[in-house]
Amino acid sequence: MAEQAKRASYYSAMGGLPGQTELTTNRAVFTEAYAVLPRGTMRDIVTSLLPFWEQTRLWVIARPLSGFAETFSQYIVEVQPGGGSDRPDTDPAAESVLFVVDGSITVTLDGQVHELPTGGYAFLPPGANWQLRATGDTAAKFHWIRKAYQRVEGLDVPEAFFTSDEQVPAIEMPDTDGVWRTQRFADPTDVRHDMHVNIVTFQPGGAITFPETHVMEHGLYVLEGKAVYLLNQDWVEVQEGDFMWLRAFCPQACYAGGPGPFRYLLYKDVNRHAALSRQFV
Repeated sequence: MAEQAKRASYYSAMGGLPGQTELTTNRAVFTEAYAVLPRGTMRDIVTSLLPFWEQTRLWVIARPLSGFAETFSQYIVEVQPGGGSDRPDTDPAAESVLFVVDGSITVTLDGQVHELPTGGYAFLPPGANWQLRATGDTAAKFHWIRKAYQRVEGLDVPEAFFTSDEQVPAIEMPDTDGVWRTQRFADPTDVRHDMHVNIVTFQPGGAITFPETHVMEHGLYVLEGKAVYLLNQDWVEVQEGDFMWLRAFCPQACYAGGPGPFRYLLYKDVNRHAALSRQFV
C-alpha cells in the first residue's frame, strides 16, 4: 500500500524582527535563473494586506515578473481567529489552490462549508463564489497559489475539490525504492487542469539524480526537513520554511540531507501549448 503523508506540523514560524546584534548576511539570492527566499526573510516588515480581507496579513513569495517567472503568484497568508474574507479574490480569471500549514480554516463555496485543518487542500476554479474564515483559537496560516486559467475551446473548466494530505496517497517514483514519492492532488491525466500543486517527499539520502531541465516553472516551499538543491550551476542548502522560485529550463536536482524526510509543496504549469503572444485564449 502506498505510503501516505502523516499529519505533520509544517513549518509556519514567520514574522518577528531580528535583533540589532544579528548578522545581515544570509542565504537569500536572486539570479536570472532562480531565487531563494530563506525563512529568515519572511519578517513582519515585509508583509502585505489585501482588499476585503479582515485580520489578515500575507507574505508575497512569488509574483509574475516580465522576463522571469510569469505564470503564477504565491502567498503565505496568516489570518487571525474569526478573520478572513467574503470577497477573497477580485480577479474572475484567477484559479486558486489553498494548502493549510497551521491552524484551520473554513472555505464556503456556493453556500457549502468545507473544513480545512492543517494539511487541508482546496482547488477553486476561476469565477468560483467562495469565502474564507479562520477557525480555532490561534492564527491560521496557508499557502495561496493563484494562476490566470488558460481556457481551451472544447475543454470544460475543472470543478472545485477539497481534500487533504492524509487523503491523497504518496506514489513511489519509478526506480527509487520508495525514497522519492509524490502526492498528486489533481489527476495528472486530466488536461482541464493547467497547473498542478503537489507534495514531494524524499527520505534521507534520496535524490533527484539528474538535472531536470524543462519548460515548466516552479515554486517550491520546503514544508519539512533539509536538502542540498542544484539550482542552475549552484548547489544551495535549503531547509523547512525556505522558498525556491525556478525559471523555466533552470536545471534542478537535490539530495535530501536527513535526519528526517525532506518535503516540499511544488507548483508547476502543465498541459498547455506554449503561448505565442502575451494573451491567452
